Amino acid sequence: MDNPVLQIFRLGTPWQTQDPFLFSVYHLDHFPKGNGDMGPDPTLLKGRNLGSDFDPSQKWRMYHGQSIPGFPYHPHRGFETITIVNKGYCDHSDSLGAAGRFGEGDVQWMTAGRGVQHSEMFPLLKDTEENPLELFQIWLNLPKKSKFVEPHFKMLWHEDIPIVEEENAKIKVVAGKYRDTEALSPAPDSWAADPENEVAVWNMHIAPNSEYVLPKGSAGINRTLYFYEGNPIQIKGKNIESGYGIALDPTQEVSLKTGNSVAHFMLLQGKPIAEPVAKYGPFVMNTEEEIHKAMEEYRLTQFGGWPWPYPDHVHDKDKGRFALYPDGKLVEKS
Repeated sequence: MDNPVLQIFRLGTPWQTQDPFLFSVYHLDHFPKGNGDMGPDPTLLKGRNLGSDFDPSQKWRMYHGQSIPGFPYHPHRGFETITIVNKGYCDHSDSLGAAGRFGEGDVQWMTAGRGVQHSEMFPLLKDTEENPLELFQIWLNLPKKSKFVEPHFKMLWHEDIPIVEEENAKIKVVAGKYRDTEALSPAPDSWAADPENEVAVWNMHIAPNSEYVLPKGSAGINRTLYFYEGNPIQIKGKNIESGYGIALDPTQEVSLKTGNSVAHFMLLQGKPIAEPVAKYGPFVMNTEEEIHKAMEEYRLTQFGGWPWPYPDHVHDKDKGRFALYPDGKLVEKS
């Protein structure tokens, strides 16, 4: 068998991705106890670059938050965000009037389409113990035909997301099909909504000192495996340390041998959209002219404005997991 590894690269911030994915970032923050107002003790904020706190040497970051960590309101157009919160919570609010609190394994899938503003804040809900956050955000491109669809978001609650448990592995199937197990349906206008595009998002934990075989896919798709935590693994006799991405030949099975700790992976794959990509921050279109038009429209309309009291809006501290949809439908979870 030929070597299934096409390329090995160091993981930066964000992670390097392949079409149809645009961006992927991993947040691991060991947030302290909350101060009663869902932020850290103000004395801990001294010396931090509030509003742009991304120092990777710190145990936790405020990102663009001033008193509560997170990302206050900002626009998106022309792509989708898949936000996986394995630990901690995310508070979502948007210009459609939709909102939610999700975490502890939940996933939010949002189609920005023609344009939406939203905020993503990380409330520190626990005051007597630390508030760890583990979060992935993945940007999945939209094809030209779908760039201007109506914005849409849906929740994939952790109780419903399929998790495949094999002898040596546990695979959280966020998108796509893993062996005979199919994920929940993605957003309706997504590139992932067509099974022929073979979009997959799998969060994989492989047991220590074991061998795991990743099933093969089809020719013509891009497949990247991100090794983000664990002791070195081996593929075809080559040692690979955590903090590296591996572009794989999708037509081959891949045998992974783990070290003496659990190995954590994220797998992203899909048929490339293979269209021109023009990007400027949170706008992703096909041409520079479309980018300029998106910026001008946002300047004039704010993509519907902001119906919430604050740019860094968070929900009531005692609120549980919930989703409030633009049509007024409310789903509450325990």
